[in-house]
This record gives sequence, structure tokens and C-alpha cells, in this order.
Amino acid sequence: MNSISHDAPTSPLPPDEPASENAPRTERRRRWLRIAVRIGIGVLGALVAIWLILFITKGRFLKHPVESIASSLTEREVAVKGDFQLYFAPFKIKFLAEGLTVSNPQWATRPYLFTARRIDTRIAPLALLFGNWRLYWLDLTDGAVDLEWNARRSANTWTFDSKGDAEPLELPTIDRATLRDTSVRYRDPVLQLLADLDFASVRSSGAKIGEAVRFTGRGRLRETPFTLTGALLTPDATVRRGRNKLELQARAANNIIDISGTLPSLADIEGVPLATRARGRNAAELLGIIGVVIPRTRAYTLTATLVKQDRLYRFDALQGRFGASDITGRFAVDMSGPRVHVDATLATRTLDIIDVSPFIGYNPDLVAARGVQAAAAATGAAPARLLPDASLRAEGLRAFDADVRYTAARLRSDSIPLSDLSVTVDLDDGLLELSPLTLTMARGKLVSDIAIDWRRRPAVTRYDIRLAPTPMAQLLKGFGVAEAGTNGTVKGRIQLTGTGDALHDSLASSSGRIAFVIPRGTFTTRNVQLSELDFGTFIQKMFENKLKEPVQINCGLVAFTVRRGAAAADPILIDTRKNVIAGRGGFSFGTEQMDLGFRADGKKFSLVSAQSPVGIGGYFSQPRLNVISPELLGRAGAGLGLAVLAAPPAALLAFVDVGDAKSAACGPVLQGATAAGQRTTKGKPRDDVGNGKASTAGGKDKKKFLGIF
Repeated sequence: MNSISHDAPTSPLPPDEPASENAPRTERRRRWLRIAVRIGIGVLGALVAIWLILFITKGRFLKHPVESIASSLTEREVAVKGDFQLYFAPFKIKFLAEGLTVSNPQWATRPYLFTARRIDTRIAPLALLFGNWRLYWLDLTDGAVDLEWNARRSANTWTFDSKGDAEPLELPTIDRATLRDTSVRYRDPVLQLLADLDFASVRSSGAKIGEAVRFTGRGRLRETPFTLTGALLTPDATVRRGRNKLELQARAANNIIDISGTLPSLADIEGVPLATRARGRNAAELLGIIGVVIPRTRAYTLTATLVKQDRLYRFDALQGRFGASDITGRFAVDMSGPRVHVDATLATRTLDIIDVSPFIGYNPDLVAARGVQAAAAATGAAPARLLPDASLRAEGLRAFDADVRYTAARLRSDSIPLSDLSVTVDLDDGLLELSPLTLTMARGKLVSDIAIDWRRRPAVTRYDIRLAPTPMAQLLKGFGVAEAGTNGTVKGRIQLTGTGDALHDSLASSSGRIAFVIPRGTFTTRNVQLSELDFGTFIQKMFENKLKEPVQINCGLVAFTVRRGAAAADPILIDTRKNVIAGRGGFSFGTEQMDLGFRADGKKFSLVSAQSPVGIGGYFSQPRLNVISPELLGRAGAGLGLAVLAAPPAALLAFVDVGDAKSAACGPVLQGATAAGQRTTKGKPRDDVGNGKASTAGGKDKKKFLGIF
């Protein structure tokens, strides 16, 4: 019997090397996972323990460490005199402190940047991790904040940096706040601004407004005191988004300013459009608050959209009225430089003549009530004078700079037909330039360049006023004169330089030249009354036949040389087909008196002539026309004497015009040459137009020529 061998081979088993290699890896992963879970549980447990400890203890044991850390980070002394709490409740950070103080730097005028009897707030922890402060709500009692800039505006109290690198104020985003008896003080020596605001918690009833933080305040901007009342309203519909409606009213220097708008948070006004409305008795008082000097105005009201960007204040979509005039445009005030800078683009549809009066020194209210002469007298001007003696407030024109563009479509006036006014104003460190200043006067185009140098005392003013070639028919029609039969043109220029802070002083000391040129054309008038002078009678006395037909003008020049405010004819010379008209005399900007005489001499023999001189005298405000002169009466007396001595026909000899007037060479006339440059058509110097000096209008020469003054 055969036995079975135990050593017989059997089927091979599968290799177990891979299983032995994977098992440790799997075990290691499981082990690390268990470790991670235990660590996570431990950390979570520690956090829960910390949270629980903080929640139970309210974090009061952290008071001194937090004071020390906060003082080190801010380089200010931070202290809490009373209760202190810092913990999660449950996921928002709760912070409570009683008697909290944060010190100011040594240069500040107050010892503390911040004090509070009690502060209780909830802080967003995730925002805090990214360096942002967001307060879900803030409950502040008896809080006081002192915000100051140093004298050079290089450092402020709210920038916690020993180097003093000051930055614009950035307060935390606050969704909701309850403020009880809280105040804020702001001081800026550069802006010369000091404001104290007192806040009080007020709960309003109604469905739309849940809470309102109202405040009152007072302060001083430059030298002007002001008061404030307002509210930060938190509507129920917007509180979750942290948006708040601002309503504010300020009163200063007889002005009332209302501001309203919606802020993204309680502390954020940068770049936020705010509806603004200002009203008062005089816009000059309003702008004077920030040191901007303008002529006074009548009562005004303005609306605009205010946008603040750092120290730039923009007023867009501006519109309103001043006096009887309207205004629209935009206005910006930049307070970041060494001087305030104003940039504006303004437009008026209808500008009332009374509202223009302040720009030459009149009180517009007085002009409206009692007239120009009374307003001039109120400035110190002598009786019968029109030019004011009021200074244009030069003392303030070096405190700011300005770039202003202004247009007015029409000037409302009973006697001066002006329209299409446009001026560019450039003020740079006391040098004021109105260039160009253009307007249409009775359809004639005036272009001016006026520069006033307030850096010199008294001020020096340069006037350059140019009248473009204008059809006289249009010019006369604009002043209410019948234009039929008139087709001539006129152009002119006024160049004067004077010194003085008032318009009267500037012109009374001025020197320069005034000239108006009349090229070839025809001229006639009918039934005319112009500027209190019977213009029709004046013209009729200058020309024969009493204007039965238009006057044929060859050329004409009305010019004056001005020396120290006295203007002397240089020359007045008009050459027509039948006559040569010459004028002498002048006027004074100082006394505003006029003493002018005109005479028409015939070019041909005339049996009957009574063309004796016609004079204009009186003052700018009260002109007087003299059409019956002593010379004419003398002729009548001579005629009467001849009639007695000889025969009645002999009396006619007194009225005979021999017709020896010499025609004028039109070249010098059209070039605006002085009297010394005028010639007859034969090239000889003229001896009937004076020499352009003040003596020409007085003394023996004047008496012989005029005979009527």
C-alpha cells in the first residue's frame, strides 16, 4: 500500500508583495486624517473654549492688554477708566468700554482725540480681517471727537503715525447708530474753519423713518460765524444697505443754505451729489465767507448739485435768480492751493440793467429805488455826477484767483439797447483781466479788453474798447431814431489808462485817445429825442435846409485826446457835400462837465445863413443843448443896426455866408489822425480844428470860436 507523500508539490499562491506595500500607505493616511480631525476638534474646541471664556467673562480680563497694544499701535495713550468688554456675541465682535479716552498729539489744542462715557458697538469680523472697519451698529453716549489739522496741514489728529503723514479722514462704515449727547469738533487752520457739532438721539414716529440722528452746531469760517441744524435720517427701507439721508441747514452772513442727499454711510460724503439751495439778500456776502470778492447783488436764490472731492467743491446744474436777472451754469471752488481758485461757466438769458450797476460801484437797491444819481451821491460823488466814488474792494482781490466765462443774451433797459454780452474773466494774484468783453450795442459790435492791476496802489486800469464798423442806420434805430435815408457807417476806439480804485478816480486820472470815424454815406433824422438832447434840432442847426434831403457825408472824425481826465477835441471834423463841420471844446471825467461847440461853414455862397455855433454843455447827468447863441443874437443886432442906418435890405448882409469853407482831405480823417495831421483837399494844414489840447477849449481861442459859453 502506497503512502501519500506530504512533500508533494501544490498549486502556487498569488504574490502578497503589493498588498504589503499599500497597507502602510493607507494606514498612514488614516492616521494623519485622525490626527487632523483631532487637531481640528482641538482647535475648534479651543475656539469654543475661548469663545465660551470670553462670553462668560465678557473679555474683561483683556482690558489692560488691549490698552497696551492699542497705545503701542497708535502711538497714543489709550485708556478705559470703567467697564471693558470684548467678545463674540455670538458671531459679531462686541466691544464695550466706559470712560474710554484716546489722546491727541502734543501740537493739538485739545488733550483728547476721542472720549466717551460709554461706547457699545458690533463689529464685522470678516471685514476686519481685510483691514476694513464696518460697524453694524454703534451706541455712543457722551462721546466727543476732536478732529484737527496742524498749522501747515501736514498732519492731523486722526492719523496714528509718528511721522505725521496726514491722510484724508476715513471713518468706519456705520450701518446704524444711536448717539446720545455726542459732539464733534473740527479745526482746519488752513481753511480757517472751526466747527462744533452736538448730536442727540431722536426717534421719529411714522412708517418711513425709523430713527434720525439730529444735530445742531456752530462755528466760524474765516471771520464769519455760522450755525447749523440738520439730521442724518435712517429710513427703514434703506437701513440694511447702510444708506442714510442727510438734511442740513446753515445760516451765515444773512444767507441760508439747505443741503440734502443720500450718503452711502453715516460718515461718507466724498463724491456724493448733494442737492443745495442758497438764498439771501446779497450773493457777495455768501461768497465773501470763503474770501471770494464780487460786487454786491440784490436778493438772490440759487440751486445746484454739490459734489465734494477732497478740497474741491463743485456746484453743477446751477440755476437761480439775482435781483431781476436769471443765471445758470456751473461753479467750482478749489481750496487746495495757496489761494482759493474759482472756476465758473455762467449764462443769463435776461440781465436787468439795475443788476449791472454794482459792477461799476453803485448800490443796486438804491438805483432801483431812487435812481443812478442818488446811488452815485451815496458813494461820495458830488451833486450832478454819475460816476461813483465807491472802491471796488481791491483789498480782497489778491486772496483768490478766478477763471470765469459769462454770457448774457439780453440787457433789460429802457434807454440802452445792449445784447449778446460775453466776457472772460481772469484773476491771477490781483491782476484782473476782462478779455475779451464783447457786446452788441444797438446792433453795433463792441469788443473790449480791460485790465485792472490791483497789485499796484492805487490800481492801474487799461481800457481798450473797439466799435466794429456799424451801419449808422442800425445804430440810430437801436436808440429809437428814425433811420430812413441813412446808409453811412461808423467805427471807433477808446484807449485810456488811469489810476484809482473807483471808476470815477480811474477815469478822472486817465490819459489816452477816443476816436470815431465816419466813412462816406448819407445821414438824416426825424422827430428825434435822444439822451435829453434834442438831437433833431441839433442836426438841423448843423445843416442847411433843415434836413429836407439826406446829408451827403464825405468823411468824418470825432476824436478827443485825454490828459489827466480832461478830453479835448482832437479833432471834430465832418466833411459833407455842402458844409464843413468843426467842433472844439471838450469834457472832463473829473467834474463830468461838457463844454462843446459845433459850427457848420458852407462851401458855397449863401445869401441867408444863421449857422452860428451849436453848443452842448452841462453835465453827463444833465446835458444842455444851446441852439440860440449870443453870436446869432449879435448877427440879428448887427442886421437891425444896418437896417436903421441904411435900408432894410442891408440887414440881410449880416446873414450872408461867403462860402469859404475848405473841404477836408479824407485820408487823415479816415485814419483817425490828430488835429495836427488834418489837411485840406489842397494839402494845406487846417487851422480851424484846434490842436487837441485843453487850452483849445478855453481862453481867447474858445471865446472867438464858440461865443456861446
